[in-house]
Amino acid sequence: MKIGLVSPYDYSFPGGVSVHISHLARHFLQKGHTVKVVAPCSRKAGYFDEEVTAVGRPLPIPYGGSIARTPLSPWLPAQTRGILRKERFDIVHIHEPFVPMVALSALLQSNSVTVGTFHACYEGSRGYWVARPLLRRWLSRLDGKIAVSKPAMEFVSRYLPGDYQIIPNGIDIEHFSPKVPPIEGFNDNKLNILFVGRLEKRKGVDCLLAAYGEVKRQFPDVRLIVVGPGTRLRSKYERLVHKNKLTDVVFSGFVSASDLPRYYQRADIFCAPASKGESFGIILLEAMASGKPVVASNIEGYASLLSDGEEGLLFPVGDVEALAQALLQLLNSKSLRHEMGEKGRNKAEKYSWASVAQRVLDYYTSLLNKAK
Repeated sequence: MKIGLVSPYDYSFPGGVSVHISHLARHFLQKGHTVKVVAPCSRKAGYFDEEVTAVGRPLPIPYGGSIARTPLSPWLPAQTRGILRKERFDIVHIHEPFVPMVALSALLQSNSVTVGTFHACYEGSRGYWVARPLLRRWLSRLDGKIAVSKPAMEFVSRYLPGDYQIIPNGIDIEHFSPKVPPIEGFNDNKLNILFVGRLEKRKGVDCLLAAYGEVKRQFPDVRLIVVGPGTRLRSKYERLVHKNKLTDVVFSGFVSASDLPRYYQRADIFCAPASKGESFGIILLEAMASGKPVVASNIEGYASLLSDGEEGLLFPVGDVEALAQALLQLLNSKSLRHEMGEKGRNKAEKYSWASVAQRVLDYYTSLLNKAK
């Protein structure tokens, strides 16, 4: 079949939606399907061998505690319509279909069997609430609806009830693997705590730094490695480190997709202290696939993936003392770190992209059969 995968976000910028789409495209291509990604791009894009049609130049727009890199050009609807008419896809699969302007334009102009995937999960959404009548009308244009997790389904269903298939994010279990060689450096006698994520307030780095101060006092042979893009908050966090006289804190900045698994392999513990806005927790899955124990905040998106006391430890959101104690519990027990890392790897194997992509293809087939 001929499949169009539509993203509202900058496909050349690292993010959960872009990575999700790229892996679907890769596995669809491997199975002999024709695939084209339609997305805004700030520079040449493409994670594997997928063909990408750039639509619009994305701008950084604050949204939901994060930064959405999406274009707002008035010419985008016409450009999107032209692409859809030219390509005549069998399936148009739109990720976050209500996000202006590329995704929403594709939703309103698609004449193919149309599927929407909902990735987001927030405590509430004023935009969804105010626009419910209009969104419900647009929702009827979707022949199929996917949510990446139960929290994501519950969030969108709160405003737009319907029949949603839960098909989770996947993980490249060969790319993120205990067999990957660790990144050079950081291989002294210190144990490494790793954070991976964009430096945004909701990611909880301030909570992690506060907890690390207590951890460092009780367990001196420890290091914190912070991986992820961000300039404004990085400066703030670096000032906090200096003000509180914290040592062995390394800000590595943006790390390429090829190097990221090597950072996981250098870690002894992975920490994800986000306060909100995580529907699934792909970074948890990356750490688990890498065979690393996880300490994560007890938000729905994380708790739906990580079993407390099995693959890692959950702590109450924003609780600095609880986070410090969870980290110390793992730092003080090599056997517990190993046991939880093994369980995490076993769970991650159930989320391979090959399995997830096949579930999506099976869903496409059922919708196409229904449309005949």
